[in-house]
Amino acid sequence: MADNTAPRSGKGRQSSAADRNGRAAGAGRAGANGAGASSGSSRPASGARSTGAARATDAEEVAPGVVQAKIEIPSGHPLVSVFGAGDGLLRVIEKAFPGADIHARGNQVTISGSRAEVALVERLFGEMLLMLRTGAPLTEDGVERSIQMLRSGEADVDGQRPAEVLTQNILSNRGRTIRPKTLNQKNYVDAIDRNTIVFGIGPAGSGKTYLAMAKAVQSLQSKQVNRIILTRPAVEAGEKLGFLPGTLYEKIDPYLRPLYDALHDMLDPDSIPRLMAAGVIEVAPLAYMRGRTLNDAFIILDEAQNTSPEQMKMFLTRLGFGSKIVVTGDVTQVDLPGGTESGLRVVRNILDGVEDIHFAELTSADVVRHRLVGDIVDAYGRYDARGGDAKRKRH
Repeated sequence: MADNTAPRSGKGRQSSAADRNGRAAGAGRAGANGAGASSGSSRPASGARSTGAARATDAEEVAPGVVQAKIEIPSGHPLVSVFGAGDGLLRVIEKAFPGADIHARGNQVTISGSRAEVALVERLFGEMLLMLRTGAPLTEDGVERSIQMLRSGEADVDGQRPAEVLTQNILSNRGRTIRPKTLNQKNYVDAIDRNTIVFGIGPAGSGKTYLAMAKAVQSLQSKQVNRIILTRPAVEAGEKLGFLPGTLYEKIDPYLRPLYDALHDMLDPDSIPRLMAAGVIEVAPLAYMRGRTLNDAFIILDEAQNTSPEQMKMFLTRLGFGSKIVVTGDVTQVDLPGGTESGLRVVRNILDGVEDIHFAELTSADVVRHRLVGDIVDAYGRYDARGGDAKRKRH
């Protein structure tokens, strides 16, 4: 039988997943609300309260400025799913709360520290268990993002819990589920549902195009639209199509490749050529939109920072009945020739406040690529704020 007396912490001794599961199995019966019960009873101990699906005792002061609270993990959850393989999730929590002392013994977690830190850790465990109850697996990234939301107070301001944000499924394909990973991303996805035209503005890696693509595929599969149209400007990074080798298709294809890559993540790759041949999915440069009226379609304009104000007006006026438009771009990465103003920068001054049009702002905190990408975005922002652009122009 597993040892039920030795405490476990990411800072101290670790026990195997088998030991944890063994302890969980004998830790007590679940109460009516799914929470574990101490001493084999289904009734909560005096002073206990519900924290998500867990049962927690009220924090008690054990030393000046130090309080202690205990959380009981319901027996229905294998402890390895809560603490992670090799206690990996527990170590993430300890790293995020260095001022708190967190120990796990069996299915009981004891937290000691300042009242504010203990309260945050209690809320975090409640969110983690709520995510598990919805069937979503816990990951280090999900735990870190939950901590970020709780620490920043975003969840309190918007009235949305981290578990609600991180378990909102948009699309599932080949065992992979696409979900928002931050509160800003969830608000962006919700705005797409509520509005006919949405502008997603943010740095590279913030999910603005990927999530829009997922919503487009979802709309097609649920028959809200009859086709998907994906478009980008075909001139970027100082390159002009006339100077590139190959046929017109070969020149255009590299600019549209990121959109193809996203489609392959969301649809059966074998179905994509068939859908494109039938006109259900169209991927084309922005110039091909001129003179058209696009009905019953989900239309995405990507890299919109590289449109002129005239091109932006042309694109937006393609909107037909039963259609939805999402425009995405990063106003800090404009590749237009010198002196040409970005249509994405201008359009907000023109359309902000118009009913059924929404502008969603994503930031470096929403970047879901390598952690360094967010740091790079912030560093460039600080550089530009110091007048870096003006200095480059002088040289």
